[in-house]
Amino acid sequence: MFDLVHQWVIRQLTLGEFSSPRAVVTKAAFMAAKIAIFAYLLNIVGHLILVALGLLPYPLGPALVVATMLTPPVSFIVAVIAYSVVGLAIYDLGMSRQRFEMLSRTDMLSGLMNRRAFLDTFEQARGHVALIVFDIDRFKSINDALGHKAGDDVIVRVAQCFTDVLGEGATVARIGGEEFAVLLSGPRSDGALDVAEAIRQTVEDLGFEVAGRRISVSVSAGVSEGVAGLGFSELFSGADRALYLAKASGRNRIVHAKQLVEASLDASYPADGHAEASASRLSA
Repeated sequence: MFDLVHQWVIRQLTLGEFSSPRAVVTKAAFMAAKIAIFAYLLNIVGHLILVALGLLPYPLGPALVVATMLTPPVSFIVAVIAYSVVGLAIYDLGMSRQRFEMLSRTDMLSGLMNRRAFLDTFEQARGHVALIVFDIDRFKSINDALGHKAGDDVIVRVAQCFTDVLGEGATVARIGGEEFAVLLSGPRSDGALDVAEAIRQTVEDLGFEVAGRRISVSVSAGVSEGVAGLGFSELFSGADRALYLAKASGRNRIVHAKQLVEASLDASYPADGHAEASASRLSA
């Protein structure tokens, strides 16, 4: 019996989480109404016990009238205030936690996912997926010629191109200085090359004016497809090698990992070392 009462009291006192301040007030009013009713019943029972014991110093009728007029409103007001204060504190803590979680998973410069968030999303993926790795062409020369502020502006504008093509909520991240990654899953993964080409074309068509100087910006990309269960490193390795081939072939182009077996790569290309080093660096 005690355990049942204890569990009931805990359920009544537990506020839970709230989606808005209005939800806090609504919950507080509901809980306060129950407390007011409970307090009123206790007051009546207390008076009846005092009457039975002959200890009530005044007539029962007027005493119940006073109890009816004072106990419910006073207990309701006190409970509403108390629950609202605690509930709003819980709401503020929840919002702060959400903001902190969002900041910990967001690249502050581009506004896209960061590496950690991207890898977490990949771990949750199932079935057929496509991974596209992008790199801004000749980015170092932009930084050297126009300064790092100009380079940051280019990253922001390119990131916006990803959002324009893929839409809000897409799995796209900035995973390095000028490197981005896109994860496509399900039916959409079958059109990975089309998506990559749409992004490449959008960046190429976008006019960049940095520090009063108009410059051309382009991106190259490598595409790799497979089953998510095979692991990130394997897919990234294929996409990274394809990206290297796109760069070596003149930049501003898309290469699929399937083309690697058809291409005769330059002997200077480290077929395993570059991709494995990049994958291990990204997964770290």
